[in-house]
Amino acid sequence: MDAEFDRGGRASAIDAVEALVFDMFGTVVDWRKSVAADVADLLEQWLPGVDPHEFADAWRGEYQPSMERVRNGSRPFVRLDALHRENLESVLDRLGVPSGTVPSPDLAEANLAWHRLDPWLDAVPGLTRLRRRFIIAPLSNANVRLALDVAKRAGLPWDAILGAEVAGAYKPEPAAYLRTAEILGLEPGQVMMVAAHNSDLAAAQDCGLRTAFVRRPTEHGPGQTSDLEPEGAWDLVAEDFEDLANQLL
Repeated sequence: MDAEFDRGGRASAIDAVEALVFDMFGTVVDWRKSVAADVADLLEQWLPGVDPHEFADAWRGEYQPSMERVRNGSRPFVRLDALHRENLESVLDRLGVPSGTVPSPDLAEANLAWHRLDPWLDAVPGLTRLRRRFIIAPLSNANVRLALDVAKRAGLPWDAILGAEVAGAYKPEPAAYLRTAEILGLEPGQVMMVAAHNSDLAAAQDCGLRTAFVRRPTEHGPGQTSDLEPEGAWDLVAEDFEDLANQLL
């Protein structure tokens, strides 16, 4: 951090931070490119001619609506793996592949695409540096096994696996952030939420967490129009995890 920033009041607040918690999908890992590559061969059988990236977008498009039914009490909490499987079948049906057409083992294998996501190139080196000073963990809507599989495959050096399944709530519900801080034995102000999504940071900030915006301008592909710039008074803005480490260490 530069000298001018160090003299500011925000710097003293950041000095109190002991843990960094990270949004995973889009912030730590490139879900779109990874899912598209993973399902490309299966799509040749099910939906020849469908662009894998467009299919990944459609599958991801069901993500928030499916979680909202849990948030609003329409259904009990279920793991993201279960929602992803339901969403996969919904997208296939919408694209002309009715339920029962694709064998269940093939659907299960396709659903594991979300367990095989590749990190952004700066993620592992940046996290490794940040771990020297801070507790680092995902605060993701992913279930534990999904996050563990991604971490093992990608070499993400988490100190713990946290998130929706542990907290029993999906972001942006306050419980997702507050229970995570409680599990770590910290006050909300001792935890910094790191995300590429302004809405995630706004919810975390409302709960008293510190915030860091990291740019991921191609999360949704080359034509991305959302979350290109910080839209709130976040504590830090970084170009990537290496830049975040440069500012915090």
